[in-house]
Amino acid sequence: MDTHQQLCDLLSEKSLRRGDFVLASGKRSSFYIDARMTTMSGKGQQLIGDLGLHALDQAGWKPRAVGGLTLGADPVAYALAHAAALRDRSLDAFTVRKEAKTHGAGRLIEGPLESGWNVVVVEDTITTGDSALRAVQAVRAAGAEVLGVLVVVDREEGGKEHIAESGLPLISLVQVSELL
Repeated sequence: MDTHQQLCDLLSEKSLRRGDFVLASGKRSSFYIDARMTTMSGKGQQLIGDLGLHALDQAGWKPRAVGGLTLGADPVAYALAHAAALRDRSLDAFTVRKEAKTHGAGRLIEGPLESGWNVVVVEDTITTGDSALRAVQAVRAAGAEVLGVLVVVDREEGGKEHIAESGLPLISLVQVSELL
């Protein structure tokens, strides 16, 4: 079985829930993708790292770092950074807080990220694209250049188009229609 199908199967088994849900976007849905059940699993990390690096290579993106809005983006960024390290490639991970800390250094972005770096914003699941765009805004304010957005699951509800309207390409590892 190929890596993509393994990720689809794992997401279907661990992350797909049916019922009546209100999403972060405020929309109602008859299904919910609790992607963290997959992205935080060892097997999910391996599959996401492998598929994600391949997708970045296919797109010709050469980021210095990957990251996005905590909490959904964190395990995705770590999976990519770890997979890169296993291949002797340099790729760091960062986290964008929902708001800057009010103590310590007062950072909005944690981890290695420097002005001038090329980065990819990552997300576990995308519906409207608003969370990814919040991360894009924070990263740009820090002086980094965003190459695009990589998401594990695209719910196919306008997020890709919303990201495109902001001038950024989006790569999704899995379409929700592959899970339903």
